[in-house]
Amino acid sequence: MAANTIPLNKFRNFGIIAHIDAGKTTTTERILYYTGEIHKMGNIDDGNTTMDWMPQEQERGITITAAATTSFWHDHRLNIIDTPGHVDFTIEVERSLKVLDGCVIVLCGCSGVQPQTETVYRQADKYHVPRIAFINKIDRLGADFDRVVSEMHERLGANAAGIEFPDGAEDNFKGIVDVINEQYIKYKDKEGMEFDRLPLPDQFKDKVKTYRHDLIERLAEVDDEMADFFLNGKEPAKEQMMAAIRRTVIACKFIPVLVGSSLRNRGVQMVLDAIVNFLPSPLDIPPMKGYNPDNKEEVIELKVDATQYPVGLVFKIASDPYVGKIFFTRVYSGKFLQGQNYLNSSNSKREKIAKIVLMHSNKQENISSASAGEIVALVGLKESKSGDTLCSEDKLIVLEGLKAPDPVVSLAIEPKTKADQDKMGMVLRKFLDEDPSLHVKFDHETSQTIISGMGELHLEIIVDRMRRENNLECNVGRPEVAYKEAITKKVTGIVGKYISQTGGRGKYGHCVIDVEPGESRTGLVFVDKIRGGAVPREFIKPIKEGIEIGAQNGILAGYPVTDFVVTLVDGSYHEVDSDEMSFQLAGKRAIQEAFRKAGCVFQEPIMKLEITVPEDYWGNVIGDLMTRRAQIKESGNRGKLKTAIAYVPLAEMFSYANALRSLTQGRASFSMEPSYYAQVPNQIAEKIIGARQEIAAKSN
Repeated sequence: MAANTIPLNKFRNFGIIAHIDAGKTTTTERILYYTGEIHKMGNIDDGNTTMDWMPQEQERGITITAAATTSFWHDHRLNIIDTPGHVDFTIEVERSLKVLDGCVIVLCGCSGVQPQTETVYRQADKYHVPRIAFINKIDRLGADFDRVVSEMHERLGANAAGIEFPDGAEDNFKGIVDVINEQYIKYKDKEGMEFDRLPLPDQFKDKVKTYRHDLIERLAEVDDEMADFFLNGKEPAKEQMMAAIRRTVIACKFIPVLVGSSLRNRGVQMVLDAIVNFLPSPLDIPPMKGYNPDNKEEVIELKVDATQYPVGLVFKIASDPYVGKIFFTRVYSGKFLQGQNYLNSSNSKREKIAKIVLMHSNKQENISSASAGEIVALVGLKESKSGDTLCSEDKLIVLEGLKAPDPVVSLAIEPKTKADQDKMGMVLRKFLDEDPSLHVKFDHETSQTIISGMGELHLEIIVDRMRRENNLECNVGRPEVAYKEAITKKVTGIVGKYISQTGGRGKYGHCVIDVEPGESRTGLVFVDKIRGGAVPREFIKPIKEGIEIGAQNGILAGYPVTDFVVTLVDGSYHEVDSDEMSFQLAGKRAIQEAFRKAGCVFQEPIMKLEITVPEDYWGNVIGDLMTRRAQIKESGNRGKLKTAIAYVPLAEMFSYANALRSLTQGRASFSMEPSYYAQVPNQIAEKIIGARQEIAAKSN
C-alpha cells in the first residue's frame, strides 16, 4: 500500500513506552510481523530483532535508541517509535513523546507498575499524550491482570479499566475475553496468525458483567453520555462504548487496558485494533503552537494542512553508515519537498533537503515529499540539531525545543594515541549532535576530556560506540559523580571590572550584579535591570555569556554552579575602549566574586531506588543500604517478596548490581533513576575537595 495515498484521519503516530524488560521491543516486533512489515519474528534473546539493530542493543537485550518504522493495519498508516526503557536513555523517550500523537504503555503482568513505568507515564502526562495500556507476559509466573490494573489506579493515578481480561494466567493462560464484544478469542496456531472469535462461554458471563460495569462506571466519571447511561441504569450499545472510549482516550481522561503475551504471539492484533480504534490521528489533537522569532509574543497555531506553510521539528539525529546523518522530523504543517531549500529558524541557517525517506527500522524507502502529520527522516541537513525547527524562508516560525536533563555521572577519557586526539573531538561532536543528554568538557587541571551523561550504562555505550563505529580506542577512568555547587545566600552590588591599557586602544568592561539562590532545576536565570543606557544593549549578552562561562567552574572544587538568579543592576562603558570581550570578562569576574561571597556548598545527585528482595535476604539488603546513606521511604510485600523504595546518593551506588547479587545469591532485582540534588554532608565534601586538590597538584 502506498504511504502517500492514505488520508490523514487514518494516520496513527504512536510510540511504545515502558519500564525496561516489560516487552516493548518484542511487542513492536510482533506488530511488524502481523502488519506484514517483516516475514520472520526476531527474538530479544537471540539478538535478531528488527528494531534493536545496533550491536550493543542485540548483545545486551535492551533498546538504546528510539527506532522509527512505518507499517499498515486495516487501511491505516502506523508510524511507530519503539523507545528505550532504561532510565539512562530517558531523553530518547522524552523527545519521542514530544512529537507523538499517542502511545501504548506496556506493563509486565508479574512486575506491574515499576519505577520507570511511573517516569514514562509522567513524561506522557507532561506532553498530554493519549494512552492505551497492554499488560504483557500474562503467561509468566506471578502474573495477575487485576493486580496490575489496581497498581495503575494507585501508583499512576490512572483512570483505567480492562476492555479485555485473560482466561487464566501463568501456565494456565488459554485465551482472551473481549469485554466490549462479549466474545472469547481463541488462537489456533503457535505464530498467532489465526484466531477465532467465539461466543462467550457461560462461565465468563458473570465476570464480563462485572468488567463491563467497571468500564462504564469509569467512563461515566469523565464522559457525559456514559454518565447518562450509568445513572439511568441503561446499557450502552457497542458503538456508543467504542465512541466514548475514543473520546476519553483522546482527551487523556481514560486508558483502556488490553492483555496478552507478545513472546507467545497472543493479544497483539487486539492492540493493533485498539491503536486504530482509540488513538488519535494528527487531526484529532490540539494544534501545535509556535512563535515568531522576531516577535516572541506572537503565538502561531499550526494547521495540520498540506497547503499551509511548511513547519517541522527535528526531534532526533542518527548516523547512517551509507548516507551520513539522518534527521528524524515531525511535520506539523504544510509540505516539505526533496531538493528544496528551507530555513532552520532556531539558528537562522539555510538548509537543503537532499532526500526524504520513510524508515523501516534501519532500512529506508525514498519518497518525494512529506506532508503535515507525517514522521519522516531527512537527509542532507548540515546545521540542524535535535529540537530545531525547519520552516519556509518567507514565513518564520519557531517551535519549543527539547530541554535535556542534567547529567549525573562523569567519565574521564583520552585517546590511546596522541594522533587520535583530533579524531576523538570529531566523534564526540557527532555524538553531541545525536544525544542532547550527553555533555563534554575539557578539564584543564588534568588535561583530560570529561564526558557526562545519565548513568554508567549511558557512558559505557558511548565509549563502546567510539571503538566499534569509529575504530577509536580510549583509556577510560572510573565513573565519577557529577557534583554541582550551589550558593546559599543573596549577595548584592558585586562589581566585575576588566580594564587593560597596553598601548594603543585599551579594554574596558564594567558591570554590577546581584546574585541569589534560585529554584531547584532552574539553572541560571538572568534578569536585565539596566536603565538609562548605563550599559549599551549590545554588551548585555556578552555579560550573560561571561557569567555562564564563570559558572562552569565553581570555587570549591571546580564543579559547575547551578540554580541561581543573576540580576544585572548597573555598569559603565567607554565609548572607544569597550567591546564584547571586555564585558564578557567583566561578567566572568563578577560572578566568580559573587560565588566567593555567597556561601557555596556541594550538591550530589540522589537516586530513587526500587528494590525487590526475597524475605530471607531482607535484613542483609536493608543493612547494606543503611551503610550507603540510604533513606527508606516505604516498604511493602508482593507475594513472597519484600519491596522497598529508597533514596540513595549516587556516589554510594556504583557497582551496586554486583553487591546485591552476592548478598542475595542473584535473587533480588532493583531499578534506579535520578530524582533530585541534595547538599553533600560536610565530612564528605571535605574529602571531595581534598581529592580534587590532590589531582590538581599531580597535574602541575
